[in-house]
Amino acid sequence: MAQKSEKMTKQELRAPDAFQLYGAEASDWLMKRSQIIGTVAAVVVLGGLIAALVQYFSNRTEEKASKQLGQTLQVMERPVVEGDLPLQAPPGEQPPFKTQQEKDQAIVKALGEFRTQNKGTDAAVTAALPLGKAEYRLGNHDGALAAFGEFIKDAPENDPLLVSAYEGQGYAHEAKGQLDQALESFKGMAKVEAGDYLQGMGLYHQARILVQQGKKDEAAQLLADLKASQANTAAGRLATERLAVLAAEGVKVPEPKTAPPAPAPAPGAPAPAAPQQ
Repeated sequence: MAQKSEKMTKQELRAPDAFQLYGAEASDWLMKRSQIIGTVAAVVVLGGLIAALVQYFSNRTEEKASKQLGQTLQVMERPVVEGDLPLQAPPGEQPPFKTQQEKDQAIVKALGEFRTQNKGTDAAVTAALPLGKAEYRLGNHDGALAAFGEFIKDAPENDPLLVSAYEGQGYAHEAKGQLDQALESFKGMAKVEAGDYLQGMGLYHQARILVQQGKKDEAAQLLADLKASQANTAAGRLATERLAVLAAEGVKVPEPKTAPPAPAPAPGAPAPAAPQQ
């Protein structure tokens, strides 16, 4: 029995254990699928490479478009010289424009071509703003609305120039007699966080449109609030003047709903105590 037990033990020792069996099966599985695994790994690496290349060429494209935009915008720096003065320019520079209309036509042509050649870039989005302003000055209000609309749609939400795009869009709607749309544009203008740039002008323009719509009482309230909250801004001063005109027309000037800002504390003065709950 002992010999038989010893013999069985040797057989068991010579037999492959579970780990050897599983290892053999795994090796066989890997051998059969090595091509597939290699392909998958290659795809993963290639995917990362493609992403890196896309980012690289995207950056190169943006850089190239930005440089080209800088060159294109030089047309805006050329002066306008009206009258009988000779149109001369220093060597290597373009001569002045004869009229503002001629300049705006050149701006529209240059920026339109630039945007077509650089479609999809941030620089093309930026170019839409001066393009819209030139179109508006030329009286092409539909073209202006298209350009301003594209800037508003594609520019970053925190871009301070959005306030100027909304203003231009509102002006273009107003010029077409589309007062409801103009009012919405100026409401959008008032919501943009642009610091001191055109501060309060969105509210002022809303009041102007409301006057044109015959809603003078509503306009007076907006102007009174604007005068109280931003007395030292251009919008606040314009609101004061517009309120005087409405008062002369018999419109009752309301009390402001917006409390005026508290004066800044004197240097060294203690901060006001927080209100008790």
